[in-house]
Amino acid sequence: MKEKTMSKRNILPRLKPLRLLLVSLVFVGVWVGFCCVVPSSMRQVKAPRRGRAYNDRVAIVYSKHYQMSLGGLEKLHSFDIRKYARIYLKLNTEGLLRPEDVFVPEAVSKNEILLVHTPEFLESLKDSPTVARYLEAPFAATVPNALVDAAILNAFRYSTGGTVLAGRLALKHGIAINIGGGYHHAKPIAGEGFCIYADMPIAIRVLQKEKLIGRAMVIDLDVHQGNGTAVCFATDDSVFTFSMHQGNIYPIPKAVSDLDIELKTGTNDEEFLSILDKNLGSAIDRADPDIVFLQAGCDTLKGDPLANLNMSLEGIVKRDAMVIDECVKRRIPIVMVLGGGYSKRAWKVQYASIARTLKKYGITANRHPHKRRELTGKEKLYTK
Repeated sequence: MKEKTMSKRNILPRLKPLRLLLVSLVFVGVWVGFCCVVPSSMRQVKAPRRGRAYNDRVAIVYSKHYQMSLGGLEKLHSFDIRKYARIYLKLNTEGLLRPEDVFVPEAVSKNEILLVHTPEFLESLKDSPTVARYLEAPFAATVPNALVDAAILNAFRYSTGGTVLAGRLALKHGIAINIGGGYHHAKPIAGEGFCIYADMPIAIRVLQKEKLIGRAMVIDLDVHQGNGTAVCFATDDSVFTFSMHQGNIYPIPKAVSDLDIELKTGTNDEEFLSILDKNLGSAIDRADPDIVFLQAGCDTLKGDPLANLNMSLEGIVKRDAMVIDECVKRRIPIVMVLGGGYSKRAWKVQYASIARTLKKYGITANRHPHKRRELTGKEKLYTK
């Protein structure tokens, strides 16, 4: 026993310098990432402000704060957090979107979070190993909690605030796209599956509290079931949850949505779109919603490392278009959030889907309204 105690005493002094070095490297990485290489196109979407809805029909929501930076450690995770920035910059460089036209959200407030999550859950976020477990990111367990909060949780709060803002904008303009969000595994008492705050349920509860809506619908087309969303609304008839997902992968066991459709391994474009077409109209009829939230995860793409469906880029764009067009036809406001997608092409798929919506509903004569340009050196470095 004495030998073990002595051994621990000998090891601890060695661990402290290593921990200090790790923290120092992270701080340096964060400082470099946020102060030295932030391009002007990103600085323009930092402070919360109003934007401009294209054709008074399509509003785009985004913030520089969606970007997580933990000194490069965030790159160890399977989710590419730079996906959001790549999509925003592509819309910008292709001449489809100017930074000044973007609606920049505030972070979701504590009171808004508590409309869905418990105080105990918020308290659990003060423990780095717990946050690391929610995110399935072991590297975060050793990082001081203040840094985890500033570099990771803050990004989730802003992206969740973006979904809340998108809800308000959809009610005003018809279509709102948050270039982020879709954290459909988060539950009232815990985070899960890379998700911290349940952004869609929070947005719905905020809109209901403000008496802007009565009924809502969540259409979840991510390859993984929206189990957290289903749990959040399990006893609430005012919110209809519809999830189409691969049946034999995470989460297991599944939660119970109002409508669950399980897909087989290898489901392709034709099969997916046929199933969606057969169920979409009747599901909306059953829901009778004042607003629809579309969780447009693109991990249904062939080759995604965390799933086994065989959809193409074109198929996923058609999938999203089917839902958005149906809501527009019915004059139901719709919010699109991005959800999952873990292949290197994920951001390109969602860019194509957003561009299609902008061109159809927001841009006159399907023209690029602004001049195309190349990425700057800082923009390339920022999204690397």
